[in-house]
Formats: sequence, C-alpha cells, structure tokens
Amino acid sequence: MDRFALILVIIGALNWGLIALFQFDLVASLFGGQTTFLSRVVYGLVGLAGLYSISLLFRERDKTVE
Repeated sequence: MDRFALILVIIGALNWGLIALFQFDLVASLFGGQTTFLSRVVYGLVGLAGLYSISLLFRERDKTVE
C-alpha cells in the first residue's frame, strides 16, 4: 500500500510541476479534460494517496542490525 500511495503522489507532483512550468495538465489531457469521470477518479486517488502518505511521517522506521 505504501508503494502504491508513493506512486500516486509522484504522479500528482509531476502533474503539478507540469502545470506550474508549462500550464499543461497531463491527467486532463490523457482523460479528456478536468471534469471527466476518469480525471476526477485520478485526482481523487492522488488526493487520498497524499492523505495516506501523511501517516508515513509518523511511523517508526525499521532499524536494521548490522
């Protein structure tokens, strides 16, 4: 689950970077606009992944014993 959330957060970050630098929304262009069902699903999943990723900040890290 952590890896899936990280992938979605990366997709969201790259999309925001493209919007900031080039005014190009990759998700919207792939799925036919910002208001289409598929775009909204992707945006929603990215948002949920971001919320889930907040929990990663507060988890204990596994320490490896050498």
